[in-house]
Amino acid sequence: MIRPPTLDSERELAASGYACVAGVDEVGRGALAGPVFAAAVVVPFGADFAWLPLVRDSKQLSPRQRERLFQRIQGDGLRMGLGQVPHSVVDQIGIVGATRLAMRRAVEDLPVAPDFLIIDALTLPGFRFPQRGIVRGDQTCVSIACASVVAKVSRDRYMVEQDALYPGYGLADHKGYGTGRHMACLRQLGPSPIHRRSFAPVQRLLPA
Repeated sequence: MIRPPTLDSERELAASGYACVAGVDEVGRGALAGPVFAAAVVVPFGADFAWLPLVRDSKQLSPRQRERLFQRIQGDGLRMGLGQVPHSVVDQIGIVGATRLAMRRAVEDLPVAPDFLIIDALTLPGFRFPQRGIVRGDQTCVSIACASVVAKVSRDRYMVEQDALYPGYGLADHKGYGTGRHMACLRQLGPSPIHRRSFAPVQRLLPA
């Protein structure tokens, strides 16, 4: 049985004097098309929302479960910020740099400045906020897990919109990840304007 994430990290930081702790996570690092999205979410350390025990890392939830949790996070007024970095910038600065930039943008989009950041796996060098990178944070920390849900739902919705602009690739289904169907479409149609040309599977299909 998968152990659900907890508020232990948030409560520990609150006990150290940090009143506003934001969890940060990203989605889209491994996709071949589309942007990287990141979200920052503040879950009060004393929160007792009925839906909170249902929160998991977005990869452990079905699309329907993610949508429901996203609506709950919005509906209960949790503070959240969203950041994205387009495919063109991913090609320019690399996926790690783009991921960190999306995370910074998500934190800066929060309606309140946090006292501390807890981030899934990464840290943000040179950023002005105290922070801690937590390996598998999206599986252990509620704030990071909520951020993973917000980022995933937001990016999925964006990729559905892109499917209407660039039909034939199945973007609404695979969301830009390198599935068998996606690769077959790429070989048949060539890269679309939103494909990441620096990624090897796409690069191999570009004209010499």
